[in-house]
Amino acid sequence: MKIVLAANPEADQPWVTDAAADLVRQTGATVAVVAVDELESEHLAPMPRSVYTERAERARDAAVRRLAEAGIEATGTVLPGRPIDQIIRFGEEQSADLIVVGSSARPLVAQRLLGSVPLSLIQRAGRPVLVVTHPAKAQG
Repeated sequence: MKIVLAANPEADQPWVTDAAADLVRQTGATVAVVAVDELESEHLAPMPRSVYTERAERARDAAVRRLAEAGIEATGTVLPGRPIDQIIRFGEEQSADLIVVGSSARPLVAQRLLGSVPLSLIQRAGRPVLVVTHPAKAQG
């Protein structure tokens, strides 16, 4: 089994990585972490691409490090562009059996206006997507 873990550059979500680690331990799967810089066009961006790339690299590194601390070896990749398209493409390239992603970190109004990466992945990925919510939100 192959798992793609989509690390979110906009929010630290260690519980998502922990969920992926649990799946790896239960199934013996391999895991590849991907983070997307979320910048479609540098021309319209308020900051240089390097700022977005650094954010994505931090998210990737944090997920790979947390997996390593759990005794799980993972590869990590940073890609430029739209998260939905790049995560789907990466999942295809990896022949992933499952994509693991955290629930949206955006406020509800922003989700309605800008969309939700997890929901779009569920609708478009063509493979199973596991959306992991924050443990406190799942209990309440």
